[in-house]
Amino acid sequence: MAGMTDQDSWVDQTKPSIARVYDYLLDGKDNYAVDREIGDVFKRDMPGSVAIAFANRAALVRAVREIATTTDVRQFLDLGSGLPTADNVHQVAQRHAPGSRVVYVDSDPIVLAHGRALLEDNDDTRVIQADVRQPEGIREHADTLELIDFSRPVAVIFSAILHHVNDDEDPAGIVGYWRDQVPSGSYFFVSHFRSGNNPQTVEAERVLQQTFGRGRWRTDKEIEGLLEGLEILEPGVVPAALWRPEAADTARIGQAERELTVWEHLISAGLARKP
Repeated sequence: MAGMTDQDSWVDQTKPSIARVYDYLLDGKDNYAVDREIGDVFKRDMPGSVAIAFANRAALVRAVREIATTTDVRQFLDLGSGLPTADNVHQVAQRHAPGSRVVYVDSDPIVLAHGRALLEDNDDTRVIQADVRQPEGIREHADTLELIDFSRPVAVIFSAILHHVNDDEDPAGIVGYWRDQVPSGSYFFVSHFRSGNNPQTVEAERVLQQTFGRGRWRTDKEIEGLLEGLEILEPGVVPAALWRPEAADTARIGQAERELTVWEHLISAGLARKP
């Protein structure tokens, strides 16, 4: 695996990682054979499913740019950030709003190692290893407290992470914790697997549950429920490809949702604001 030899001695290469599978689907190089084996199930047996990862990533970039260019928010907390790839949150935010501060959080030690290497010379960005299901530990982490001033608005990012939190792990409670920690004027971006009530959804959910013991497709109404107490901004919770698309994307897909592929329908995105 490119660039990962220093970690080979302490990373369990026999167990797939959600972050590394996602990296592989985005054509990244930071993954092992066991991750590629799972990724290839999607590429081989579910042709077109990789569009989920790309649609999600593009919506995240648009959301961060929107926050950086149209609001005064200059603090970003990226929960379940995954491995670094092109146009990470800090790159987008700091490009449009220099001085923006970003804390990345992921449970995978590979993310910690790569993130710290990438951000070695960036004083406004930190990466910590923590579990999104244990928000208090994230909130009180020294690196979080160093960069994030919770008396000022924060952009909280839940990009493609809450669908890996099972119902009995209280995903709404996790969002609610952060809603209560940040002041009025804070923003919440959520992207989430969207239930399509079709064979593609059933098979993709089966693969994730069988591999990781998690992976919960939810309806738009259920996703909106995760944002209780927040004002969901236009255009609402919609397929990620339709969330404030670029002009070129609008020309490609038109205004008709039916023009999306079946896979593009299976990832939703939404932006909400704390009143």
